[in-house]
Amino acid sequence: MSSIKTPKPVRGTQDIFGAEAESFAHVTATFERIRKLYRFRRAEMPVFEKSEVFSRSLGETTDVVSKEMYSFLDRGDESLTLRPEFTAGIARAYLTDGWKQYAPVKIATHGPLFRYERPQKGRYRQFHQIDAEVIGAAEPQADVELLAMADHLLKELGISEGVTLQLNTLGDGASRENWRAALVEYFRAHRSELSEDSQDRLERNPLRILDSKDPRDKVFTADAPKIDDYLSAEAQDFFAQVTSGLDAAGVAWERNSALVRGLDYYRHTAFEFVTDRLGAQGTVLGGGRYDGLMESLGGPATPAVGWAAGIERLAMLLEAEQELPFDVMIAVEDDAAATFAFGKLNALRRAGIVADIVATGSPKKRFDKAVKSGAARIAAIGFADGVATVNIRGDNTDDALTQAIQAILAP
Repeated sequence: MSSIKTPKPVRGTQDIFGAEAESFAHVTATFERIRKLYRFRRAEMPVFEKSEVFSRSLGETTDVVSKEMYSFLDRGDESLTLRPEFTAGIARAYLTDGWKQYAPVKIATHGPLFRYERPQKGRYRQFHQIDAEVIGAAEPQADVELLAMADHLLKELGISEGVTLQLNTLGDGASRENWRAALVEYFRAHRSELSEDSQDRLERNPLRILDSKDPRDKVFTADAPKIDDYLSAEAQDFFAQVTSGLDAAGVAWERNSALVRGLDYYRHTAFEFVTDRLGAQGTVLGGGRYDGLMESLGGPATPAVGWAAGIERLAMLLEAEQELPFDVMIAVEDDAAATFAFGKLNALRRAGIVADIVATGSPKKRFDKAVKSGAARIAAIGFADGVATVNIRGDNTDDALTQAIQAILAP
């Protein structure tokens, strides 16, 4: 017996296989189909970027940058980071790759992301997201289109039941700053009674206190100043256009005034699609408008809005496991017909028919193996008087697909 130990997978990673992998692929395939309906351009982004792309866009003091990023020095002593999210890299590409000429540009992508955090249900250190962004559009119609697209996607996946769109406004720059000042003044009066995290956030990021889950903070968040008291007329009109646009598009929503984004570049619309079917981690898809991000990367002021969703979480919500479709299994009951059968197998596949073959093992047991495969139709191929014989069996042997299979398999 070998004394060499097999390496174990890295904690927080996963090997996806079988029905689980098919569910994963079903989510991405549905996303690809929907993004084409909305004419979002496909983009492929580098898996790693210069570390400053994320530290400047997300902020040095955020948990993602200070605790969760996988950063390393390359051979040139340059600090690189495995991407923890898509938006910063897309913003960098918009500025460096000349995408501004296409503004407003609608971008969609998906792939792996990396964060060093405690693994839990539906959350991994290497995880996967789908992502959609509209860059260069300041109009509220861009927000409506993105939300309609997200709602459409969830409905197409069959997971919209029990999922609620929660919506809030963070106002324009002036509205947000006035609200922020009021929050600081309010929470200062209760500083000693707040959680340690909220005490730390009080001066630099008071909006984050509003979505704190700590019971010590919840006592005070209910009576904290509300954004509605500080919205400018322009900000009120922007949010009204978003909500009326959603109503016109038939997208159900509910107001959640506690829904916030801590980073200063977020403006106006913030949203999350939430469910109680994933335990405490209930966000299925989330995003918002980030009109100030480009400036943090040295670019001009550029309006933008986007969302992202975890593929693993979406796959977990699917009602049934996805399996490979299976139109017909060929059972070669006589080895003399094997060459004929393999030729027909290729012809079936080229015609777009999902097919496989059982041609090894005992000829007497091949048909039984074919039945156990779960295929909708079994094509038993034998050999008599120097000619191949074909007999198709199954539940739907008189439908158009069966007729097409019969025509292709005909000797």
